[in-house]
Amino acid sequence: MYPTYNRLKVNLLPVSADNWLSAIKKRSSERPQYQAGDGIIQISQVAARFLGIPADEDEYYNQLYDYIHSPDNGLILLSSDTLDKTIDNQHFQAIQKVLNINREQKLSINRFIAFLDGEQLLLKPDNPLVHRKVREAFTKVIEMFAGREKEGLESPDFRRVLVDLVKWSFNHLSQPLSGCNPEESMPKFLWYGEAGKSQQYFLSFIFFLGCDLAAFSPDGQDVLALADPGKEETFVQQYPEQKAAEPFPVEKRRRKSTVAYKASREIETILNHEGSGLYKAWQLRDYKPTAVTLKTTYDELFILAKEKAMIRPNFEVSGGEVKIPSIFSKINGVSKSRKEYWDRLHALAENDCSFLIRQFPFSNPLTSDFRFHYRNALGKDGKLDPEIVTGSHYWKYGHLPGGLQKGISHAIRNLCANPELKPIHNESQEEISIYLFTQAMQMPASILKLLQKFDYSQDVPKLILYNNEMNGTMTRSDAALMLLLNQFGVDIIVYNPPGHNDLENYVNEGVFDSHWLEEVVFDQDYKEPSLIKKVFLQGLLKNLKGD
Repeated sequence: MYPTYNRLKVNLLPVSADNWLSAIKKRSSERPQYQAGDGIIQISQVAARFLGIPADEDEYYNQLYDYIHSPDNGLILLSSDTLDKTIDNQHFQAIQKVLNINREQKLSINRFIAFLDGEQLLLKPDNPLVHRKVREAFTKVIEMFAGREKEGLESPDFRRVLVDLVKWSFNHLSQPLSGCNPEESMPKFLWYGEAGKSQQYFLSFIFFLGCDLAAFSPDGQDVLALADPGKEETFVQQYPEQKAAEPFPVEKRRRKSTVAYKASREIETILNHEGSGLYKAWQLRDYKPTAVTLKTTYDELFILAKEKAMIRPNFEVSGGEVKIPSIFSKINGVSKSRKEYWDRLHALAENDCSFLIRQFPFSNPLTSDFRFHYRNALGKDGKLDPEIVTGSHYWKYGHLPGGLQKGISHAIRNLCANPELKPIHNESQEEISIYLFTQAMQMPASILKLLQKFDYSQDVPKLILYNNEMNGTMTRSDAALMLLLNQFGVDIIVYNPPGHNDLENYVNEGVFDSHWLEEVVFDQDYKEPSLIKKVFLQGLLKNLKGD
């Protein structure tokens, strides 16, 4: 018989990287804040998340092995690979029955839970106190889903999440909870690796139950973000590096890091952490780029254009985001000193990271109706959800590296959230956003190559446009593409020798700088650099890069 209690109260126990494991080993009665009496039992819960990976990978994976295989710890391993995906057919049919009732009667969450319980879809541990906690935790997860998802329980994802919650509850929690006595201890779990949507809701269920939970995510994914989005309740250890999770170790690694190797890795980590100002090649490839458009004078433009991103003012790296100071300028007219004019233009155009455009339009305008795709990709905040966009059938950039896809999708999100394109034909703000979204789905191959060269802390790609109005007309789709590249942090410099409107016809005032030179010139052909100058410029650029 279990002692009679009416309520199980769970408090999070403050822990650190040094003591979380020793805290997990303690019985409930040995932990701080334990109380039992007046129908209430109060226990402490250990919840910790370890994001990223430390310098010594061998030691990290050996520790993970020990956490699971040491009998004193009592930790149960859960991961995407270990989750049992089988489901009892009666459970599956019962879930469908409850969903049909909900569709017809629009049940409240409490009634929905009651129907689940009535169909034997909730675990019923022997201890009545734990049984009540199961129902309470399941209710909390369903409420969280309804509050987070745009369509609530009508969301097309709800059926899948509910099925997964039920099957994983019975497959992985039934035995640990069957003889559970909170006075002794609650089950203890270690989650390893990445987690999809259903898995994150399942981890939230475990967390709300009051079980001890330690989550290790080498790639830095915060798998407990649903349960504790502000990282205010659980302990969080943020390691300096992020790498794809290797298979969970089945044996200890034999390699041992030397003292010198450990020291060199630690020094490298210190030098290359966020905000250090020193970055390895492609260190920021998985970060989200956000542009900070600089307001410059005409002369400053050419000074800044030569600088690497991390040298420019307002460059910042924090929280998985990199702010890239970039240039968006239009140069009207021509300098009195033609030599200075062409020297500066050639220095920009001949850069390895530059792409020169002299024919218009240079974009591939799309006329397809993406209205449905746009609206279907909006999240609860009313903005595009990058995960929905990149997972869609119309996403044309799936061949690109994952970090670059993430960067492009977030640039599209920012572009559509604050559209800077002028309306035509009485367009609404939503219609402008849909137009920008549509055009963003078909970037030319030449532009994609430019973006693939972009190492966010290093040389900034440049789009140089020479519009003498003799080789076509700049179009609205051109302007839409430039606005997208501006969101991504690409330098954009438009030359217009006659000083006529082109960008101004499509882009809101104040988005780009406009510089006026001494003379306006009509029908000014582009002057190719001489062979000697070309060789000199290429040699100078190589010297600047240290090649």
